[in-house]
Amino acid sequence: MDSPPDNVLAAFDLSSQPVLLPGGQGETWRVGDVVVKPAGLETEAEWRAEVYAGLPEAAEFRVPKPVRATDGSWVVEGWEASAVLAGETDAGRPDDVLTAGAAFHEAIAGLARPDFLDGRADPWTLADQIAWGEQEVVGSAQNVVEDLLEARQPVTLASQVVHGDLLGNVMFADGLPPAIIDWPVYYRPPSWAAAVAVADALCWYDAKPDLAERWSHLPDWGQMLVRALIYRMVTDDIAHGPAIWTSTHRAAYQPAIDLALTYAR
Repeated sequence: MDSPPDNVLAAFDLSSQPVLLPGGQGETWRVGDVVVKPAGLETEAEWRAEVYAGLPEAAEFRVPKPVRATDGSWVVEGWEASAVLAGETDAGRPDDVLTAGAAFHEAIAGLARPDFLDGRADPWTLADQIAWGEQEVVGSAQNVVEDLLEARQPVTLASQVVHGDLLGNVMFADGLPPAIIDWPVYYRPPSWAAAVAVADALCWYDAKPDLAERWSHLPDWGQMLVRALIYRMVTDDIAHGPAIWTSTHRAAYQPAIDLALTYAR
C-alpha cells in the first residue's frame, strides 16, 4: 500500500519520512513518534479514538493514545494516527494476552453499544452474526461447522463492548503493562472474546488443550468456544470461499472443535 499522502501527514502535523511497519497487513506506517494507518469504518475509528482518549492510565494494560489532526478530527481522508507504543506482539503468551484482555474489558464494561455496529458489513461481522444465530449460515461453511451448529445452545450472558481479536493484538515490553492495539469492536460477552483468543491459539499457535482448561471458569465456556470457532471458520469461508477448505486447513481446526464439543456437552 502507498504511504500516507503528504496532505494527510500535514493534517496531523507530521514531517518525518513514513516507514512501513511489519504486520498491520502492510498498511501501517511510523512517522516519527506517531503511527499512521487506514482507519477502516470512519465512525468506528472515531468512536474508538474517543474511548482510548478517555481511558485513565491502568496498571494492567496500555492502549494507543490517539493523535488528533490540527483541525481536531480523529480521521483524515481515511487515515488515523496514534502515538507509538513500545513492545512486540507475542501470540505464544496466550494467558498473558487473556489476562490483559480481561482487565481491558473490565475497564470498558460501562460503554453503551455503539450505533456503528448496525451499519458494519464485512466477512467478520456477518460471521459473528451467524455464530450467534442472528443470520443463517451461508455457503460451504454449512458443512464444515455442522457439528458446532448442532452443539450450539442458547445463552443468557450479558453483552458489552469487547475486543474481538486479542491474541495477535497485545504487545509486550519489559517493565510495561501489555498494550492492547488494533481493536475490532464487538458487542458480546467478554468470555466470547476470550474464547476467540483461545481458539486462535489452539488452531494456529500450537497451544495445548490445558489452555482451554485454565480458562474454563469463564461463563458458558463451552458455548463460547463453539461460537468462537463458528465465527472464525465462517469468516474463512466468506472471505476465501470453498477453496480454503484444504485438508490441512480443516485439520488445523479439528482438535479445537473436538475440545469445544467436549465442553459444550
